[in-house]
Amino acid sequence: MSSTTIQISKNKFKEIKKYYQNYEIKTPPHAFFAAKTNNCRITIYNSGKVLFQGNNIEKEVIKWQQCQTPNQPTLQENQLPNNFYNLNVIGSDEVGNGSYFGPLIVCATFVAKENIDLLNKLGVKDSKMLTDEKMKKITPKLKEILPYKLLTVTPEKYNEVQPMYNAVKMKAVLHNQALSLLEKELTSTKIDAILIDQFTPIDKYQNYIKDENLQTMTPLYTITKGEQYHLAVAAASIIARVTFLNWLEDASNKLGVSLPSGAGHNVDLVAADLINKYGKNILKTVAKLHFANTKKALNLI
Repeated sequence: MSSTTIQISKNKFKEIKKYYQNYEIKTPPHAFFAAKTNNCRITIYNSGKVLFQGNNIEKEVIKWQQCQTPNQPTLQENQLPNNFYNLNVIGSDEVGNGSYFGPLIVCATFVAKENIDLLNKLGVKDSKMLTDEKMKKITPKLKEILPYKLLTVTPEKYNEVQPMYNAVKMKAVLHNQALSLLEKELTSTKIDAILIDQFTPIDKYQNYIKDENLQTMTPLYTITKGEQYHLAVAAASIIARVTFLNWLEDASNKLGVSLPSGAGHNVDLVAADLINKYGKNILKTVAKLHFANTKKALNLI
């Protein structure tokens, strides 16, 4: 599924609405009108942007491009609007997908433009540039000041659903769920955009979530290194990372074995130690069984 946004003059709103009146659907927050044809979903926002989403949107876009306001080019997927850093944005990121031990965690946060200076003062930035100690220190404050939605898929649940989902689809469904739930809670709040730290092209993301009952209505973008483009993604990454670390720490204390992150040889050794102490069934409660580490650990026994 692809998406394109154009900027039109507001005096064209009624013209487009009349054209699609037989396809009208529920209008999302901050929008003037929404419709859904067999091949395309059209949303007119009060800002003058018209979002086209679907598998065959070209014909619909061409119909209205002539109505674009001067000097307003068509926005293609992954191309962020001007001054994006200072917009009101929901951002999302995930942690744990590359680690054998621990859960898969997805977090979405909303950062209003009036909170950007405060987050900068707290030291919010790309989580890869922060120590674990720094992230643990600022996370309680982030949870206090920012609306957020946190989803944790424990290893047991992960192992249950993994045979039915590839890793990318699982992440797509979780991101969509976190973003949609947070957006739904913020119906009275102005949200300019949604940004996902990209893990798959946007058309593939849309295809993965096409059958989900709950989906976002705000213009959505994906881009790699999303933390550098908006603090909403950076804050989401930090909260997710600290939640993941806390889970590993709690599990380690219960088992009396330190569970490392990652999927290197040291992980194989720890997994083998767990099997020796508790039997191989312990792994399904703390690890993602489809990783190659499972077979490697069993070979070490």
